[in-house]
Amino acid sequence: MEEKAPEKILMKGNEAIGEAAIVAGCRHYFGYPITPQSELTEYMARRLPQVNGVFLQAESEIAAINMVYGAAGAGARVMTSSSSPGISLKQEGISYIAASDLPCVIVNMMRGGPGLGSIQPSQADYFQATKGGGHGDYHAIVLAPNSVQELADMTIQAFDLADKYLTPVILLGDGALGQTMEPVQFIPSKIPPVAKPWAATGLHGRTTTNIINSLHLQPEMMEEQNCKLQKKYALIKEAEPRFETAYTEDAEMELLVVAYGITSRIAMSAIERARASGRRVGMFRPQTLWPFPEQPLGALAKRTAAILVFELSAGQMVEDVRLAANGACPVHFYGRTGGMMPTVRELYEKIAGLLPGQEGK
Repeated sequence: MEEKAPEKILMKGNEAIGEAAIVAGCRHYFGYPITPQSELTEYMARRLPQVNGVFLQAESEIAAINMVYGAAGAGARVMTSSSSPGISLKQEGISYIAASDLPCVIVNMMRGGPGLGSIQPSQADYFQATKGGGHGDYHAIVLAPNSVQELADMTIQAFDLADKYLTPVILLGDGALGQTMEPVQFIPSKIPPVAKPWAATGLHGRTTTNIINSLHLQPEMMEEQNCKLQKKYALIKEAEPRFETAYTEDAEMELLVVAYGITSRIAMSAIERARASGRRVGMFRPQTLWPFPEQPLGALAKRTAAILVFELSAGQMVEDVRLAANGACPVHFYGRTGGMMPTVRELYEKIAGLLPGQEGK
């Protein structure tokens, strides 16, 4: 008898992340409320006690990330979440965790900035997430979902990637996606017991305890740790870039639109409208922002007349797109800031204005 697939449940994006984390085996959450991700903190406060987990609302974002550091060091699957200015406060701790080769999941539901900004959706934390954010030479893996189902799926993937590479993984969403309600399906996941001989617990048959530390006063030791990290990042860049394409089968495209997260959904509707009028417009959606899928995008750049990067920012991912294109074609940018969400028609008009034969119209 075939096993019945789990039913789909109508859930808000923030809450779907929480349930997916529990499915993934997360039993420790430390956070601090901030709009527009507070529903995730509330959900974990309610659900974790039901599965013998630990929920703690910390006194600050700085305290929360250091609690994550401690739980990760003990070998736990652990998560924290916040929104833009709260993630800024966590940066020192994230750098410590990366330097200590520890796994954890960090959720950022981006809001408008800089400063306290607004509580409306934004994608202006791209630099912060993909270029390190804190001090020193380090990276975190950055996943970019565009639906409630992907929020759930990528949350589970985030825990697996964190354990695989012993590194922090950032789930980068936005205020709109976190508040969106869509049907979501949670596939039951059997989390195998993972031996963590590096954990500072004194378990796993060892007679001595591990010391987890990011402080190396001898420059030779500090350089050795940096080299170790860079080797790990090279492996991640080789194995983990993820992306999705649509309408890129044309031998020569007139325009390739690059967008991630919530903006990719607006972009897809505008692209479908352009294709309905007979124009050869394609779509490239990075699903990992670090490592950025530069090689597949670079290949597509050689087959299109131009690229349009669409972001809810003043222009951040566009820099990685230009590096990937490497001069193969012109790269244009269109963005909105402050929480303003463009319409499909607005983006379609921008696309139409860049198509051959439409310049200046």
